[in-house]
Amino acid sequence: MKKIILQLVLAFTAFLAQAQTQTTTLKAGDTAPDFKLKNVDNKEVSFESFPKAKGYIVVFTCNTCPYAVAYEQRIMELDKKFKPQGYPVIAINPNDPEASKADSFDKMQELAKSKKYSFPYLFDQGQLITDQYGAKHTPHLFIVSKTAKGNVVEYVGAIDNDPEGTKTEKTKYAEDVIAALKSNQKPTVTATKEIGCTVKRKAKA
Repeated sequence: MKKIILQLVLAFTAFLAQAQTQTTTLKAGDTAPDFKLKNVDNKEVSFESFPKAKGYIVVFTCNTCPYAVAYEQRIMELDKKFKPQGYPVIAINPNDPEASKADSFDKMQELAKSKKYSFPYLFDQGQLITDQYGAKHTPHLFIVSKTAKGNVVEYVGAIDNDPEGTKTEKTKYAEDVIAALKSNQKPTVTATKEIGCTVKRKAKA
């Protein structure tokens, strides 16, 4: 009997630990939390680092996930195309380096340098911002508008409908959203299912 009770206690403890890591993902209309995170150049970056921005393309991505790797060039192209139009990319690595060694800050620096990233690549120490946004996968995209009422989420989900990078014709969700915002219109699509690897968290003690 004592053994059964112990097993039940352990199972319930494991359930609580899992529940604590389950966060609600932001949706269109929510306020986008600001942050101040260390960039690969060792400088802190926040929304205020882009005073002339009209909005932001916030993408939770990493070094290691095959889907993140497949989207890397497309993320670089988003920044190249839309930063001059007022929508810079801000990339955030949500993975805990104890759970994913190749996603350490040093490895982030190496990748950003080798690929010549034109956008910040930020380290989310303790996964606080990851949890505030409710980012679940890599990549996970949040497009944010700068408004008189603050920073507002306009779209959450996938960059496009081609996670494998094999389609010749794509539905470019991110680009469509920004095109609508630039025309002072609300996007017709505000949420899609993000496809990627789950955020890596260190094991509970």
